[in-house]
Amino acid sequence: MIGVTVSEIRAKEDAQRVRHGEPTQTEMTLGLSYMRAIERAGGLPVALPPLTSENVDPLLDRLSGLLLTGGPDLDPACYGAEPHPELGPIDHDVDVFEIALCRRADRRGIPILGICRGAQVLNVARQGSLIQHLPDTISATIEHRQPEPGDRTTHEVRVAPDSGLAQTTGGGPVQVNSFHHQAIDRLGVGLRPVAWAQDGVIEAVETVEGQEGHFVLGVQWHAETLIDEAEQLALFERLVQAAALTEPKLSQADLTTQQSIGEQEAEDSGAHAV
Repeated sequence: MIGVTVSEIRAKEDAQRVRHGEPTQTEMTLGLSYMRAIERAGGLPVALPPLTSENVDPLLDRLSGLLLTGGPDLDPACYGAEPHPELGPIDHDVDVFEIALCRRADRRGIPILGICRGAQVLNVARQGSLIQHLPDTISATIEHRQPEPGDRTTHEVRVAPDSGLAQTTGGGPVQVNSFHHQAIDRLGVGLRPVAWAQDGVIEAVETVEGQEGHFVLGVQWHAETLIDEAEQLALFERLVQAAALTEPKLSQADLTTQQSIGEQEAEDSGAHAV
C-alpha cells in the first residue's frame, strides 16, 4: 500500500462546474499518471489528502511506502527564506502536512520516493533549502520548464556510478523531462546528490550510503509520465519492492478487529460448506 500525496488544492471558485453534477467545492487535484505508475510497478496507490498533524501517524500506520508527488512551490518560510518575486502560488498548510508526513515516515523507516516538488519536500524535511528561481542562478543552457508534453524528454542527467539510483536505472546517463523553476540548494541532513543536469542543477538525491537502511530517493524530473521507459518505471518498482519488505504497524484494536473478522469468515465458510 503506497500513500500518494496530493499537493495541489483548487479553490471552489476555480473548480469547473459539471452539468448535472454537484455544486463546486474546494478540490484536490492529482494526475492519474502517479497512480498508474505505482499500479504498473505492482503496488496499490492510495491518495493522501492534507490532514491535520494529529492524523499523520494513524495514516502512516496503514502504509508500506510513500510517494511525494509534484505540485506547486513550497512556502519559503518552511526553510527560513523570504519569498522571491517569481514565487508561484503556495499553500502553507499543505506544505506543513507533507513535511511532517515525510519526517515521520522517514523515522519509521518507510520507503520514500519524491518526484519534482516531492524531491524538494524531502530535502526541506531534512532541513535543506531550495533555489527559488533557477533563471537567477544559472545560465540558460537548459530549459528546466519545457514547453513539450510530459511524455517527451528534453535533456540528459549524469548519474553518480556508485549510487543506488545508478543501480536502479542501469547506470549511465538518463534522459529526462523538466517542469520546474526551483531546485535543491543546501542539501538536507543525510542526503547526497546523485544526478546533475549539464548546467550543474541537482537532479536527484538519496540517503548517504550506510547511514540508513530504508529506500529514500528524490528525482527532480517527472518519471511518472515516462514509465514506458524501463529505467523510469524502475524507480517505482524499486519503491514497491522496498515497501513489500515494510510491514505496517497495526494497533491492538486493529489486530482484534482483524481476528474477529477472520473468525466470522471461518464461521460463515463452515456454515455454507457442503
